[in-house]
Amino acid sequence: MLRLAFAGTPEFAVPALEALAHSAHALIGVLTQPDRPAGRGREIHPGPVKARALALGLPLAQPAQLKTGDEQALLRAWAPDILIVVAYGLILPPAVLAIPARGCLNIHASLLPRWRGAAPIQRAILAGDARTGVSIMQLDAGLDTGPVFAQQSLAIGTHTTAAQLQQELAQLGALLLLETLGQIEAGSARAQPQPAEGVSYAAKLAKSEAPIDWQRSAAELARQVQAFNPWPVAQCQWAGAPLRLWDAEPLDRESPTAPPGTLLGLRDGRIEVACGSGVLGITRLQAAGRRVVSAAEFANAHPLSGQRFA
Repeated sequence: MLRLAFAGTPEFAVPALEALAHSAHALIGVLTQPDRPAGRGREIHPGPVKARALALGLPLAQPAQLKTGDEQALLRAWAPDILIVVAYGLILPPAVLAIPARGCLNIHASLLPRWRGAAPIQRAILAGDARTGVSIMQLDAGLDTGPVFAQQSLAIGTHTTAAQLQQELAQLGALLLLETLGQIEAGSARAQPQPAEGVSYAAKLAKSEAPIDWQRSAAELARQVQAFNPWPVAQCQWAGAPLRLWDAEPLDRESPTAPPGTLLGLRDGRIEVACGSGVLGITRLQAAGRRVVSAAEFANAHPLSGQRFA
């Protein structure tokens, strides 16, 4: 039985926390980021990991940083064999990496060394990758550069959103973590250095990436819509106000002669829009201040013929 501490914050980390809490190992404490305002009312709410840790009755701490001896004292007192880190949101200094007797493990949502960094799920979709996966990695002082114990791949579907892929990878990572911990306990685990070839970086998402450029191809724009669901959500302009696009796909149509952004009408439950190359079919969208609706609902409320999205 291993003594494990856990560090994580968002929903992606919850399946791993659950798996550890119900495993044969001893989960001795949880670190998560301090509560922050969220939602339209900017009210303070506990993060998903905090909420689940409290429900499970686990010891919990929320240090703002882990840079000082005082902030690191609780982790030292827990004396874990391994610290499991899943989307914690803080960079661990070398002094923290050295506390667990057998180091720190991380679930990273890509097939390292591809997509090191903050947004591997979204960047994989944006790039049009056919597959992605999870890596169980030994943390070191670099940015996702540590040796890898195990990887499991997963196909990225044509209509897969970042939200859907995150859920699938979170579950896959939790299972692979338990398998890896079993091998570590048995003494059979072997971490392999990451290859020098194939390194890419997944920069943090920014709201400035949300606007749609209709001059681009339908395939590129569909990936943008899927990658930015649920945040920051791809958007264009309609009647002088923002219009969010929640679901879309490239259609098997010849490139129209109409200018990019022109609405071509509603067909098969999709609003068809001319792009720089090809046609984008939008299935779910949201006008400013309104709820998310289907393409058919939007078309029933607004004339489409000859209109343009900016």
